[in-house]
Amino acid sequence: MPESHAHILDTVRPQSWPAAVWRYVRSAPLTYAWLAALLVTTIIQRQTHGRELHDLLVESSTNIHHLETDPLYVLVTSLFWIDGRFWTPYLVLFSLILAPAERWLGQIRWLTVGLIAHVLATYLSEGLLYLAIHNHLAPERLVHVRDVGVSYFLLGVGAVLAYRIPRPWRWGYLGAAFVCFGAALVVHINFTAIGHLAALLVGLCCYPLTRRRGGGGLKTAADPATRPRRRSTSRGRSPGPR
Repeated sequence: MPESHAHILDTVRPQSWPAAVWRYVRSAPLTYAWLAALLVTTIIQRQTHGRELHDLLVESSTNIHHLETDPLYVLVTSLFWIDGRFWTPYLVLFSLILAPAERWLGQIRWLTVGLIAHVLATYLSEGLLYLAIHNHLAPERLVHVRDVGVSYFLLGVGAVLAYRIPRPWRWGYLGAAFVCFGAALVVHINFTAIGHLAALLVGLCCYPLTRRRGGGGLKTAADPATRPRRRSTSRGRSPGPR
């Protein structure tokens, strides 16, 4: 049996699944460390109720008040709370989007893209909300609105991951994303919907970060597809002297 076929059979055996899962997790350490932290804070959320939970989340919110008084603190801590009570959807999204992107871009560029999208989308959406409040188009209580979650980071990285997808599938991927989040903005315009669309656009603008040093295209050095294959030179030759 060819070695490649044997490797495939080993992979599909149930006994090999835990090892395969562990290799996948180890290949994206930042993604899964963050996911583990979110599991802890989600458990805390589920054990906290009412006003106490509201105050806990508002304290880490990237709202207008906190962006003016303590921006660095809330820009970081808001990333460690989910906007909801269920952690499992984040396990799926992180595994499908953030983990492949971390392996492709590397940890530094992955983190750079995500944080740029998170920060710029936050300031754009909250800036527009500030203008709406200033012009009496939105209630003043929204200065202290609850705004936590990982969505801007996730969408920014998800957008830049489009450059990893070959055409024409790339256009379908991006089209579905813009239809989904564009429709949400049209149906109910609010600062969160604006932030989601902004994060997508910021992620797409991070294309230069997908390129290797030296301008050699989109594939990274760690990508198996970029490794040159060795050609056998011994086929058909008689053995030479040792």
